[in-house]
Amino acid sequence: MTKMGDVCLSSVGARVVLATSSDEHYAPENILDGKSETFWTTTGMFPQEFIISFSGLVKINKLSVQCYLVRSLKIEKSISKDPIHFERCAQKDLEHSEGQLQIEEFMLSGSQATHLRFIIESGYDHFVSIHRVMADGAMDSISPTL
Repeated sequence: MTKMGDVCLSSVGARVVLATSSDEHYAPENILDGKSETFWTTTGMFPQEFIISFSGLVKINKLSVQCYLVRSLKIEKSISKDPIHFERCAQKDLEHSEGQLQIEEFMLSGSQATHLRFIIESGYDHFVSIHRVMADGAMDSISPTL
């Protein structure tokens, strides 16, 4: 494993390969642009989900999610070549923070993944937003799986 840092950036090859809702002004790709000012917004119903795929196998120590109005969030990982065969790695009920971003951290202790699925099970409103996902870890630059 090499290339330590945030592996959840489009600039290092991370991609949103699925999002259950889309708005042209608040695209799912905004999650990976490294900016808290841009975001992806859901379109109402729950659950909502998005999947981030990496260019290869990554080892993640800590995952941080910046979001707004999310009540319950589940995170799953997959080491398959395709985004299938997910297993739960974290789940949390988030506290409501009126007027400011929720910043949640999940310690994954070196979990390996080629894909991460985020399932927003419920929100504090009909619409929620995900501003940024950051994964402190390392990318395997030798043997990409995609």
